[in-house]
Amino acid sequence: MSKSNKHHMGIRTLNRVSNGAIYTLLAIISIIWLIPFVFIVLQSFRVENTYQVGYVIPQQWGFQNYINLWNSDFKRWYLNTFIIALAAAVLQTVIVLCMSYTLSRFRFKLRGPLMRFMLILGMFPGMLTMIILYRVLADLGLTQANAVPGLILVSVASSGMGYYVSKGFFDTIPKSLDEAARVDGATRLQVLTKIILPLAKPIVIYTILTAFMGPWGDYVFARYVAFGTSSGYNVAVGMYSWLTNDQIDRMYTTFCAGGVIVALPVTILFLCLQKYYVEGVTGGAVKG
Repeated sequence: MSKSNKHHMGIRTLNRVSNGAIYTLLAIISIIWLIPFVFIVLQSFRVENTYQVGYVIPQQWGFQNYINLWNSDFKRWYLNTFIIALAAAVLQTVIVLCMSYTLSRFRFKLRGPLMRFMLILGMFPGMLTMIILYRVLADLGLTQANAVPGLILVSVASSGMGYYVSKGFFDTIPKSLDEAARVDGATRLQVLTKIILPLAKPIVIYTILTAFMGPWGDYVFARYVAFGTSSGYNVAVGMYSWLTNDQIDRMYTTFCAGGVIVALPVTILFLCLQKYYVEGVTGGAVKG
């Protein structure tokens, strides 16, 4: 066997060993990451008692915890969360795509300063605005029992500043398509809806997913706005109320069942649209 063949075989062996080590490490990390979720699912089917225990596998299995969810305020909290997330997904997607298309295709005097201003403004954490946002929502009567429209308003209000990824994707679509459509008599709106958006399907789905998942898992600001009245809670705030000292012993397994119900639709949605999500991220990161 020649030296070159031995060298190539050594490289292939090294690659196999390194790939095997990487895959093993990733498998271990995945198992560790999944352990809490498996624990929650198992606890949601435990019916022999309702408090925290020192074992994982239930001694008695059943759907009583899910029945308890149906008989509690969880339905209202879940509906509130769905309304907020759906409204935010639709409105944010429309605003972000329109903003991204405008900044990608139009050239106007304040375009550069506007982009820089939104970029700098986006660097400040949202926590800094919580007090003033609460005061505005309180003055408008959009807190506590009326927190749902208030949370929708907050989710949508500054969504235009999240144009970065979508604009980068639109920049990869040739402008000659726009020019050809304009020559044929298409309006700007028709160019966007009939030509650009069908070609930008990955970034549209990416924008919808990110806009939906933000309000779906929101707790900090929702807790700040929705308090004192159960009818205004989302699932995060409502389920957290089950973890108080006087309720956790009788609501712990029901809390686990609620966690499964909350995670299930987003998980299914993400798994079904993962391909487009990845394409949207990678495509939008090519050009800014």
